Parts: sequence; structure tokens; C-alpha cells
Amino acid sequence: MSHPRDRFDLVPSEAAERAFVDARERGRLHHAWLLCGPEGIGKATFAYRAARTLLGARHDAPRGPLGAAPGDPVSQLISAQSHPDLLVLERLVEGGKTKKSISVDQARDLPEFFAKSPSQAPYRVAIIDAADDLNVNAANALLKVLEEPPERGVLFLVTHAPGRLLATIRSRCRRLTFPAMERSDIARLVERQTELDTAEADRIADMARGSPGAALALASSTSLALDALARRWVDEGQIDAAEALSVADGFRGAEGQARFEALMERLAAAVRDRALAAEGRGEAWSELWGRLTDLPERAAAVNLDRADLLAAALADLKRTRDRAA
Repeated sequence: MSHPRDRFDLVPSEAAERAFVDARERGRLHHAWLLCGPEGIGKATFAYRAARTLLGARHDAPRGPLGAAPGDPVSQLISAQSHPDLLVLERLVEGGKTKKSISVDQARDLPEFFAKSPSQAPYRVAIIDAADDLNVNAANALLKVLEEPPERGVLFLVTHAPGRLLATIRSRCRRLTFPAMERSDIARLVERQTELDTAEADRIADMARGSPGAALALASSTSLALDALARRWVDEGQIDAAEALSVADGFRGAEGQARFEALMERLAAAVRDRALAAEGRGEAWSELWGRLTDLPERAAAVNLDRADLLAAALADLKRTRDRAA
């Protein structure tokens, strides 16, 4: 799936884009924007679209209010992560593993960055993706920047849970809220950007639950196959030991971790749907959903064997089916 900086044809929220354009045209461009909404809804995509506009990319109207062409020199610099007037803070990857938070050392780059005048563009722009990942010291370092707004500087804070941020950070930002995308719009997006047919795109749209980012991540034959497998295990109780062992063989290495997490996500989604369909009688399924949701994070934290975790999850599923019967 493409990174948000490389998405040019996805408009996460036309209303949000028009509000941003209007603020700029009226001379009321706020120095800090809090981009709120569920994960995968397109908040980071919006941030990069707005950044291209502020950094001088030529407007491409067919691509929306903040549209810019991929071939524009500014767009190319941003995609290459080499624009001197753009700073992006996100969790670092070291040794193949993504760190749990954005550090204070990273956040301290912000004052130095904004202290300089733009070198190529009308503005200097920073994107924090996501502000939820800031550790306590990093959040305090960010607050110092917000308390002294930089001249010709604009900051975008992506957040999936704004209530967890410091109130002093929230109060210094203008908020833009991104709603879930309509199912039909997601299906069209998937058809347009993948090789899936209409029926498969509709199925992906159902799985994505309003999130275009999730839809594009799911739009692969592997994801569809894992979803079908998980729903067969949950809805029909058809769990073959040999098949489960074969699936677990694919959990080795970095790609195996991604496959394990994808299967657990689809298994949890199937259990959640089962709990909702129980109409007030799904306590056992709801409890199982909570356990499955926490499983990948706990596995990564203590480096548990993924095959053993799958076996434990399936045993838990069997007990839940027996209890709910």
C-alpha cells in the first residue's frame, strides 16, 4: 500500500479541504491543525496534500481542493522525502522494528526547524504522524513550539485519539474532524486503484468499515483469503488441525509477523461481528474479541511464538463456541 505522501487521487474529506483552503484565502491560516478521526481514515493523506499546497505545488483541480500533480517538482521532492521546508516526525524503525513512541530528541528538531526561514517555499511545514505516539517529554517539547507560533510555519498533528493528548496541546490547535468514508466510495476507490472486481471491492469495503487506508491495505488476495479463513473458523467452527499448522508455517520472519497480525485482525473482526449479531446474548463472544484484539501487541512485547499463539487463540475460540452454544 502506498504511503500517504504518495497518494494524489484520494480526497479524505472535501469539507475539510475546503475549510483549510478558505482559511488560507481569508488570511486566517492557523499555525497548528489537529487532524482527528479513526486510524486509516486519511488524516495523514490530508496533511501531505495540504503540505504540497503550502510548499508551492501547482494546483491540479481535478484532484480536489488541495490537489497537486505527482509530476510537480514540489510533489516529487516530498515523495522523495527531500524537501528542505518539510519536517515529518513519526516513530523510527531500528533493526527492523518500529519504536513504540516518538522521542523527545525527535520533537526537539521542531524548534530548530521552525527557527529558520523557508528556503524554497512560502512556508515551513511539519507533520507529526501520529501525535498519539509522542512520549511525555516529546509532548512537552511540542507544547513549547505551540506556545510560540513560528512565523510562516504550519504544523499538522495527526491524532486517532485526541482525548489522550494534553489539553494544552488541543487548545492551541484548530481541529478538523474526518468522518468515515461511505461504503460505496470505498468500493469505488478499491476498484480504481487495484485489480479487484466489483464483488471483491464490495467485500473489501465491508471489511474496511469506513477506512480507506484499511481498504487499500486489505486489497490483496492474501487479505481476502485470511478473512475467508477466519470467518469459516468463527461462523462455521471448521478448524482443521493440519490446516492451522500450515497457516502457522507462514508466520516466520518479518513478513510472517505481518501475516500473523493480519490474520488476528480478521479473526477479531469476525468475532466482533458474531458478538454484534448475538443481539444482547454475545457476552462470551465480546470477551473473546477483547482477548484477540490484545494478542498481537502482547506477542510482540514478549516475543512469544506465533504458532503457539494461533493454537491458543483457536482453542479459546472453540471454548467460546461451546460456551455460547
